[in-house]
Amino acid sequence: MEVKTSLLDNMIGVGDMVLLEPLTEDSFLENLKKRFDHNEIYTYIGSVVISLNPYRSLPIYTPDKVEEYRNRNFYELSPHIYALADEAYRSLRDQDKDQCILITGESGAGKTEASKLVMSYVAAVCGKGQEVNKVKEQLLQSNPVLEAFGNAKTVRNDNSSRFGKYMDIEFDFKGDPLGGVISNYLLEKSRVVKQPRGERNFHIFYQLLSGASDDTLKKLKLERDFSKYNYLSLDSATVSGLDDAANFRTVRNAMQIVGFMEDEMQSVLELVAAVLKLGNIEFKPESRCNGMDESRIKDKNDLKEMCELLGTEQSVLERAFSYRTVEAKMEKVSTTLNVAQAYYARDALAKNLYSRLFSWLVTRINGSIKAQAKTRHKVMGVLDIYGFEIFEDNSFEQFIINYCNEKLQQIFIELTLREEQEEYIREGIEWTNIEYFNNAVICDLIENNQNGILAMLDEECLRPGTVTDETFLDKLNTICADHQHFESRLSKNSKFLNDHSLPHNCFRIQHYAGKVLYRVEGFVDKNNDLLYRDLSQAMYKANHSLIKQLFPEGNPVKVNLKRPPTAGFQFKASVGTLMSNLQTKNPNYIRCIKPNDKKASHIFNESLVCHQARYLGLMENVRVRRAGYAFRQAYEPCLERYKMLCKNTWPHWKGPARQGVEVLMTNLQVPAEEYSYGRSKIFIRNPRTLFFLEEKRKQCLEDLATLIQKIYRGWKCRSHFLLLKKSQIVVASWYRRYAQQKKYQKIKHSTTVVQSYTRGWQARKLLRELKYQKKCEEAVTTIAAFWHGTQVRREYRKFFRANAGKKIYNFTIQRIMQKYFLGLKSKLPSMSPIDKTWPARPYSFLDGVHAELRRIFHLWRCKKYRSQFTEEKKAVYEEKLEASELFKDKKALYPSSVRQPFKGDYLEISKNPKYQKLSSAVDEKILLADVVNKINRANGKGSPRLFLLTKKNVVLADQKTGQLKANVPLTDLASVSTSTQTDGFFALKLKEGSASAIKGDFLLSSDHLIEMITKLHRISSMAADREKLNIDILDEFLVQFKQDKVCVKFIQGSPKNGNSVSCKRKNNRLLEVSVPASS
Repeated sequence: MEVKTSLLDNMIGVGDMVLLEPLTEDSFLENLKKRFDHNEIYTYIGSVVISLNPYRSLPIYTPDKVEEYRNRNFYELSPHIYALADEAYRSLRDQDKDQCILITGESGAGKTEASKLVMSYVAAVCGKGQEVNKVKEQLLQSNPVLEAFGNAKTVRNDNSSRFGKYMDIEFDFKGDPLGGVISNYLLEKSRVVKQPRGERNFHIFYQLLSGASDDTLKKLKLERDFSKYNYLSLDSATVSGLDDAANFRTVRNAMQIVGFMEDEMQSVLELVAAVLKLGNIEFKPESRCNGMDESRIKDKNDLKEMCELLGTEQSVLERAFSYRTVEAKMEKVSTTLNVAQAYYARDALAKNLYSRLFSWLVTRINGSIKAQAKTRHKVMGVLDIYGFEIFEDNSFEQFIINYCNEKLQQIFIELTLREEQEEYIREGIEWTNIEYFNNAVICDLIENNQNGILAMLDEECLRPGTVTDETFLDKLNTICADHQHFESRLSKNSKFLNDHSLPHNCFRIQHYAGKVLYRVEGFVDKNNDLLYRDLSQAMYKANHSLIKQLFPEGNPVKVNLKRPPTAGFQFKASVGTLMSNLQTKNPNYIRCIKPNDKKASHIFNESLVCHQARYLGLMENVRVRRAGYAFRQAYEPCLERYKMLCKNTWPHWKGPARQGVEVLMTNLQVPAEEYSYGRSKIFIRNPRTLFFLEEKRKQCLEDLATLIQKIYRGWKCRSHFLLLKKSQIVVASWYRRYAQQKKYQKIKHSTTVVQSYTRGWQARKLLRELKYQKKCEEAVTTIAAFWHGTQVRREYRKFFRANAGKKIYNFTIQRIMQKYFLGLKSKLPSMSPIDKTWPARPYSFLDGVHAELRRIFHLWRCKKYRSQFTEEKKAVYEEKLEASELFKDKKALYPSSVRQPFKGDYLEISKNPKYQKLSSAVDEKILLADVVNKINRANGKGSPRLFLLTKKNVVLADQKTGQLKANVPLTDLASVSTSTQTDGFFALKLKEGSASAIKGDFLLSSDHLIEMITKLHRISSMAADREKLNIDILDEFLVQFKQDKVCVKFIQGSPKNGNSVSCKRKNNRLLEVSVPASS
């Protein structure tokens, strides 16, 4: 069953200001503050939504919230912007009524976010489909593009809309979006050239410099440094919480989704870059011969780059900044511009270029999102426009903004009263005229075609002669002096002559929201908004695809000498069009309020909120709604809510809902003048009556809650008792079962014990009988054996007495030997030849046998071990054995070589392509190949050589090239000398008179010395035709170098020399080798 809810349920403060009692400004603000402190940022005034900016994210915009407010009555749930959006969408879809949502408030109040929320809600609840989703996405993505080019950081808001926006969203008969049309109003183009302190230029400039790639900036001739550009303020260039680089990527993506082509986006960025370059152009005065000053450009580099971006000739634009051509009928007059006029022309071009680019963007977006079907569409308009502005210094912009708000207030009062009147007539309630302040007199003061302020400003701008802001103020003082809402100190009205709060160059208008003081300075220039024709024509001559569209008046073929319409005239016309558009639609209002100026959450500034509430006319709005009946509700929900207050309607009313409400109101004795019955609703005049009904309902709900609690507690106790009773029966049955099981198990256990004791007694008895029988049989057998033995011994005693001792001795020795051999068999050591363990002998007389058996076993074990060797392995061991015989206890390097296998060919000569030529030069099989160092006699340093050993020769070759250096037959070797130390030095001594001895002996150093010398010795000893090679192991020996003999001496090196072996020449006859001490 669906639970019915209402705006009045769980209400914090008063959700609808129409029901506020008493209605004063203080109670109004106190109610807003109370709801704001509890995160209730939305409050109603009838069908108007008041929205306070929380300055933080709240969890009230989730998809679940969207579903909660979908297709619900406006007053059914707590106040929310979704309720208004849903009411407007359902009225458009179901009742075929065009809607408009007017969002107003000052800068920073959250108007832009409110419009986004409305659009996102409508997008969420309307239909689905590929084409529909594409339209929705384009409508939503138009916002980032317009925000980038039309929003800026101000002192009041980091994302302030500096233009008014009205979007018509078009729907088909099913309520699915087809497209939209956007209208923009009064872009604040003066911000392009100058920003107040603490504010920024439009977002797109900072986003482009922060987020564009280096390649893009290079094409646009820009740098990332903001300080390079005069049009960008530096004191607020970066804003905390605002990522310009990420936002630039978002804008690029949004433009693609909306439908911008790549070349169009590039053209837009080129114009933005041109505006930045334009701000860097500076002028200097130059005197002419006639005594007049003429402006000249200081540095033409920025002008050159700008002209390259726009595709225009530099000379044409440079002349346009220096001269002005005035055409009158058939005459042309060219005048020079001074520096001030040149700066004015530059800024005017920058403002017009940017504002026309913005208007082109809006037109281009409209071309993409406009509905394609030509049938009639349902329309929902969303107006996001500046609120009423009262600053310390108010100028032309504030004047026309406040004029727009006066018109909106006027239409708000008219539409609200019309809506009230239509509902009264629809319900058959008598309509009484409501007195209210009609601000038509203020609108007439501003927009009257004869003597309105805008008309007089246009007339002054078009008047020949000298026109200044002072002459305009004099005209106002003459014509508007008697107007009750116009105040000026210089007017004919004498009561303002001594008003010092009213300066001489100002005038004051009493708007519906309060008095506003306007400084007249700049009114004429801003209204004229002149752009010299020379600049327009220079822009039209550009080759840029977009520039020609933005400056059509520059076409020399279509020269129009008529003065262009003023800014005030254009704005007045666009406001008139907007008002006519709004008159045809059903209005829905969102009033946005800024709670504080610090952009901080949880801060409610009462004076600031009071000021906004006054100029938004919220109290006036409440009074208009309360002038008739403060509250109205359909009969069905009214009866459903209050039926428990009467016994006749509770719990179910069988008849029509209106009759039930009549019975209810009669029973409660509510005075008849406090309510009226309409056709489908009941109208309650005073909020006190509604609160009386709510109080009675609250008391009745408490009584019903008590009754429900009583019945529930009784049911709960009965249910608990029945559960306990059922549980007791179950527990008792289970316990009885358990008790019987335990009793049975106890009896069974006792029976088993008795049986086991009985069986044990029987078994023991049988065992005793069997043991006794066995003993009897053993006794008989023993007696018989002894008897037979005695008989045999008597018979054979004469034969055994002679050899008894010898036989017993031999038998004993035989048993001992048998036991010895069997024990030795089980205790033999392992088959490893190095295992020296042997079992101990049991008797001393076995010493000789024991030692001989150990020797035989070891020889047999070694034979078995040798039989496993291959021929290669056998040769390796033989080499190792020969190395042991040569070097053991003679050479300190020997112990470390024992564990190293003799590999032989360390270089793999046959496989290495580098030594292929060397391998082919050596015909015999290479037994050893390694790298050695050949010691130089001159300095003791070594040169790497390849050492190759075959069965007949020793070969030395260059390591890098493989070139053969020496080939020594083994027959020419006399001996090999080495030291007793751990070094790898050895000398190959050649026989005197041999062919190889011409160059002398070889002194070499190798990491495999033991293996080399062993193999040399082994090859020489195996050859039958050669003498055995002598191996000399000495710490000092002589080496023959060509004609001289040099002594090689080996000494122990000191620790400071490290662990390396070093060879040094001491003199011509001595080489000293320092060997580190072995550990």
